[in-house]
Amino acid sequence: MEKEIKYIAIEGVIGAGKTSLAEMLAEKLNANLILEQFENNPFLGNFYTDRKRYAFQTQMFFLVNRFKQQQDLGQENLFVEFIVADYILEKDRIFAYMNLTGEELKLYESVFPLLQKNLRQPDLVVYLQSTVERLMQNIRSRNRSFEKNISKNYIAELNEAYNHFFFRYNSTPLLIVNAAEIDFVKNPNHYLELEKAIFRKERGMIEYFQPEIK
Repeated sequence: MEKEIKYIAIEGVIGAGKTSLAEMLAEKLNANLILEQFENNPFLGNFYTDRKRYAFQTQMFFLVNRFKQQQDLGQENLFVEFIVADYILEKDRIFAYMNLTGEELKLYESVFPLLQKNLRQPDLVVYLQSTVERLMQNIRSRNRSFEKNISKNYIAELNEAYNHFFFRYNSTPLLIVNAAEIDFVKNPNHYLELEKAIFRKERGMIEYFQPEIK
């Protein structure tokens, strides 16, 4: 498969480094950068304290907000050649199936297909796979106030759900990256090696990238 990559989406569990990588790629490409707006969700801090009580409000806020951002991608920008995002809308369902039940999940499932329909798909999705230990380390080091109550058990559950989702994902070309032992933010060699893998001209629908640790 050989297709010019114009729209890249970076994915991964909380703390995987997807936003950092998206920002670095967007700067290199002078791209339109689309970031999830976690800080705008008024329910998120409470959700990490009481998942059952605040799951539906948190989920629906994210779904609508993500949809609005993705909808804008359908409007061609003559002055921007590339798009880089730090999420795909499809992954919204990972959280829905983890946190919603009964009538709430049924309502979500009636809404999601209507919003997803006809949205622009990425040319490549990069999934940053990591370990629970590394994810927790990254979460602690960035010290965001609304993440202070995230438990290791929740990250472990989320990590398993992401792996299950992306190992079965076939909507777009996918690059799965073992990101547990690299630091592409602080180590230029790690970043350049990853960048080379992302922009490789010939690729299959699903590829795995194991960085060489030097």
